[in-house]
Amino acid sequence: MNPSLKAWTRALELTQPLERRGLTLAQVIDELAERYGAAPALLSRQETLSYRRLAETARRYARWGLSQGFAANETVCVLMPNGPHYFALWLGLSRIGVTAALLNTHLLGERLAHCIRAVSPRAIVVSSASSEALQSARPHMAAELPTWTLGEDSHGLRGLDRAVSRLSTDLITDAERPPPPLESRALYIYTSGTTGLPKAAAVSHLRVLQWSHWFAGMIDAQPADRLYNCLPMYHSIGGVVATAAPLIGGGSVVVRERFSASEFWKDLVAERCTLFQYIGELCRYLLASPPQPAEREHQLRLCCGNGLRPDVWTRFQERFGIPRILEYYASTEGSFSLYNCEGQPGAIGRIPAFLSHRLPVALVRFDVEAGAPARNAEGHCIACEPNEPGEAIGQIRDASGQLRGRFEGYADPDASQKKLLHDVFAPGDIWYRTGDLMRRDAQGFFYFVDRIGDTFRWKGENVSAGEVAEVILACPGVEQAVVYGVAIPGTDGKAGMAAIVVSEGFDLEAFHCRLAAELPEYARPVFVRIVPAIALTGTFKLNTQDLARQGFDPSATSDEIFFDARREQAYVRLDAPLFQRICRGAMIGRF
Repeated sequence: MNPSLKAWTRALELTQPLERRGLTLAQVIDELAERYGAAPALLSRQETLSYRRLAETARRYARWGLSQGFAANETVCVLMPNGPHYFALWLGLSRIGVTAALLNTHLLGERLAHCIRAVSPRAIVVSSASSEALQSARPHMAAELPTWTLGEDSHGLRGLDRAVSRLSTDLITDAERPPPPLESRALYIYTSGTTGLPKAAAVSHLRVLQWSHWFAGMIDAQPADRLYNCLPMYHSIGGVVATAAPLIGGGSVVVRERFSASEFWKDLVAERCTLFQYIGELCRYLLASPPQPAEREHQLRLCCGNGLRPDVWTRFQERFGIPRILEYYASTEGSFSLYNCEGQPGAIGRIPAFLSHRLPVALVRFDVEAGAPARNAEGHCIACEPNEPGEAIGQIRDASGQLRGRFEGYADPDASQKKLLHDVFAPGDIWYRTGDLMRRDAQGFFYFVDRIGDTFRWKGENVSAGEVAEVILACPGVEQAVVYGVAIPGTDGKAGMAAIVVSEGFDLEAFHCRLAAELPEYARPVFVRIVPAIALTGTFKLNTQDLARQGFDPSATSDEIFFDARREQAYVRLDAPLFQRICRGAMIGRF
């Protein structure tokens, strides 16, 4: 059997019995603790949790939730950096049917408050490192929520460490709380979607199990494996897939709070890692970093992730001696995933013929002006030809009403409905919209093209142009603003650029300070263009298409363009020499 077919077969074998067994991930971890005991499960620089300690710690968090009177289907928000207790906390809450809402640690103020309000939580758990961020959100919240802190805190919050340490580590019994059904919600994971503020995507217990077991099969997770995870644990990849999948196979996960290009290889070698999880920009940063001996001294057998572009793929694999790359495509709320088991450079995956009936995926022509898939005279969507870009969609129900794929939606029902397409190829069928443009070649490999709408990806994060523009428009002296993404040679995704109309007395230094205080670093515009006016479309919307096409070349316009010089902590005038340096890649790592 060829390696690609083996990977798909392992994934199918691991996921097939999940619904029949009916165990949640917390219960699976209990079983693994019996099997692997003192073997390391989660390792950080501060502590190591063995399989036994992970299970026991999760049970203590579960009993803490019971002691607080949290009922099944209620929500607790979690705001804390990466660490073994992050996983143990939401795992324990999920055992008693409580949903953990995983808050983005980069958010502040109104944006953070919005995410909290969206899920109507009973309480918040915050680390001492994130308590300042929570304080910035409090003025925007109507009610004071019970808040517990892990670690030392200067805001007088209740200490969770002490409360949990006194609780029993015995198995949770049905008399205390029966395990929740697999169809019920385990997590809220936030995603920008294609428009507006972050949305809380619902993730069921079954989905958590499918992610972790399917991926364990794809990477062939074994007890000897150690996966290096420096991706944020508030994301589905860093927090569920990369954390749980190695544990399913009896392996270990080395958890780091953040990515560091200078320390990456040394850390990976010291920890004897055999696997690591990436996003495309992570690989490009490593490729742009100076050579070091450790980069070829690793024991890696595989790296896995998404966003590794064709121009980086081969150079990355050759320079660092990576035996195998597993690129894939998935989204938190999506109805399907794609895996490139063959190692085809640049492809995000494909679906084998023997699974096409189980994973119905299509590309349909997209009408840019309408902002929606194009329809033919019969009102149906139009399937793309080979290599023709179109929006990727996954079937939820066929015309007879039979369930084909899972879409669990958002906390906001209206947002959920906007992701669904009806009567796509036949009356009554329903498909999930990814918001992503792709193309598919004659061999069936899918390739990512771009994001649809006003959201673009930068530094591995989805950036909502509307959200950023809202912050900009609140700045003194700004009369109009549009935000869009522009491509920078040698980088993945698109960098944020804002075109603004300003009044007399506009203060660029104060503007920079305001954006630095109110926006996450990845969302802050890299370029700012001051324009005399912004054109309107025929439907009286601000037109960004021409601005986006012109990009950030200062010679293409008489408008002033400024560059966010992070080291100088200021916007500086973009002139021709600086433009050339950016285009040559000399500024990678400085924006």
